[in-house]
Amino acid sequence: MSELPRKAGGAVLVLVALALPLVLSDFWLQTGLFVMAAAIGAVGLTLLVGVAGQLSLGHAAFAAIGAYVYAYTTGETTTSVTGLGLPPVLGLVLAVGVAALVGAAFSPVAGRLRGIYLGLATLGLVFVVRHLLVNLSDWTGGFTGRSVESFALGGFSFSNRDPDYLAVAGVEFEGLHRLWYLFLVLAVAACWLASNLRAGRTGRAWANVRDSETAAAAMGVGVAQVKASAFVVSSGYAGLAGAMLALAYGRVAPDVFGLTASVDFLVMIVLGGLGSVTGAVVGALFVTALPLVLAQYSSALPFLAAPGSGGLDPSTASRIVYGLAIIAVLVFLRGGLAGAARRLRQRTSTPAAPPAPRTPDDGDRPVAVTTPRSKETTR
Repeated sequence: MSELPRKAGGAVLVLVALALPLVLSDFWLQTGLFVMAAAIGAVGLTLLVGVAGQLSLGHAAFAAIGAYVYAYTTGETTTSVTGLGLPPVLGLVLAVGVAALVGAAFSPVAGRLRGIYLGLATLGLVFVVRHLLVNLSDWTGGFTGRSVESFALGGFSFSNRDPDYLAVAGVEFEGLHRLWYLFLVLAVAACWLASNLRAGRTGRAWANVRDSETAAAAMGVGVAQVKASAFVVSSGYAGLAGAMLALAYGRVAPDVFGLTASVDFLVMIVLGGLGSVTGAVVGALFVTALPLVLAQYSSALPFLAAPGSGGLDPSTASRIVYGLAIIAVLVFLRGGLAGAARRLRQRTSTPAAPPAPRTPDDGDRPVAVTTPRSKETTR
């Protein structure tokens, strides 16, 4: 019975998301694109860290691989950069596939390390990938990056360059509107797949390895293969998120996928609750939207200063806010927002215990209970 309200709530959220482009401004549409892209990356990371129990600080590296693979495979060769000019759908598939292959290549290292040592090893990926992005300028554009070709499917363009006029309910559907629905389809499909993986045989194998590798091996679970599969899946999710971020920005640069991005992904899943798909989405919404909203409305907030003025700028304020949120979650909400919601559902669904029986005329006196043994002793 508990699954029906949950599915109904998810369906309502999807319907609301379908209707939002009719009323949102360009700023909120752009913010929604960033949130959906980050949510896919966070979902992949929560499968790796929360379900499989493998710490990763290099998620931004796999996202960078996905972004640049998409930009290179779909881009055209110019005087400054080269490109393959492949169809965008194929470029998106290659972005996910190449990121997953890099994760598979790194999985032997993950199989030999655990905990903070694995985290430090994955952290090295961020610096290695950044070095390659800066120096392989013919492919990546170097420090300045390169532009990204817009997505198209079956002759339908998801950009403003499409000459065909498209309007729904009097609202002209431009590039941001079209990308919104593309991202929404990808985000819903990614969350659905992650939920099924988590609840299925693969998710149980990941959880067994997380709890105890020795016990999992004794039960016949291939520990090395299970760890590798978690890294491959998580890397593929990061590659898709990177390609979506490239489409949302319209341009990719190495600074977008630095160490800060890896920390942001980790913050998302900690706030939402490790291992929770829904929690990862909520954490991505909070971490991604907060700095953008503060920057947009900084003039209306008296405690914020303009960037570069020496005061508290929106970026710093947002990091202080979700830094305090992390501390509050770790101290007061163990299990993150998803754990708090789960405990709240349990409290509301558990019926109250019935009161103890009382005789009608005994007042406040205790009720004497006579057992068969006491009667026999009396006689």
